[in-house]
Amino acid sequence: MSHTTPSLPAAAHVLAVDIGGTKVDAALVSTSGEVIRSSVTRRPTGRGNDRDTIARNVRQAAETALAAVPEARVTAIGVGSAGPVDLPSRSVSPLNLPLAAGLRIDEVLGGLVDGPIHLALDGTCIALAEHWRGALVGCDDAMAIVVSTGVGGGLVLGGRPVSGASGNAGHLGQTFVRTLEGDDVVAATLEAVAAGPGTVAWAKKQGWEGETGLDLAASHASGDAVAIAAVSRSATAVGQAIAAAATLCDLEAVAIAGGFSQVAPDYVDQVRAAAQAASLHAYARRCRIVGSGLDGDGPLLGAAALALQS
Repeated sequence: MSHTTPSLPAAAHVLAVDIGGTKVDAALVSTSGEVIRSSVTRRPTGRGNDRDTIARNVRQAAETALAAVPEARVTAIGVGSAGPVDLPSRSVSPLNLPLAAGLRIDEVLGGLVDGPIHLALDGTCIALAEHWRGALVGCDDAMAIVVSTGVGGGLVLGGRPVSGASGNAGHLGQTFVRTLEGDDVVAATLEAVAAGPGTVAWAKKQGWEGETGLDLAASHASGDAVAIAAVSRSATAVGQAIAAAATLCDLEAVAIAGGFSQVAPDYVDQVRAAAQAASLHAYARRCRIVGSGLDGDGPLLGAAALALQS
């Protein structure tokens, strides 16, 4: 499936929707992977918003994207969502949106287009996008990881996306890694250790005075010792998790995406070194670890790929 032929006619488009912890993006995407810029729409989600507000904003984003190109023939919807998802019930319960737990996608987006709605974990969609047009083209056994507000992941094995029984295969952020807390080695989820908010919180506990991931990047660039240690802690944890995934799934390559992976120019290099150090077997050490081959449209391309390839 290195070069997948979309199953829809060339003249058709799909509606891509990406539901995250702080925002929902929607856009029309052509079968060749062109994001129609005039249709790109964003609405807030956010931990503090209630279920009805989040549902309304998701639908409004989709409606606005569709209205921007009224002449387009839209034949399917692809939805990628922060996890966990529940494919049997076709619902999502993003950890960073606790008030929206159990949000049923068909109820939110039903009736917008004359075609099916396809749902997947956002990590699965990113893996599809990287496999279609990004850093994982030509790799039949690969993984994509998103390091951002949370940490997500998705798998392509044997050239096909893997969803698992509930749809959460590849949800690497909720696996456990080992990290230093003072003089003690403790176990914590990868997301808690490596994502932007957790990394910023750790740095502040060490006396760093910034507030955001962007602040941390600036401090790292200026040589601040705590910022450097915080970034290293995040990258090391991601490398440990990749070593485990590569060992378990015998991966050819892993692509690292997400805004927080840009916190330092050598972040991916640090992840690669940590994965090498944590891998016991030569086949796992051969796993190629690279940065994303996509731009900021990656999540939308992934949702589109889900609809096109289903």
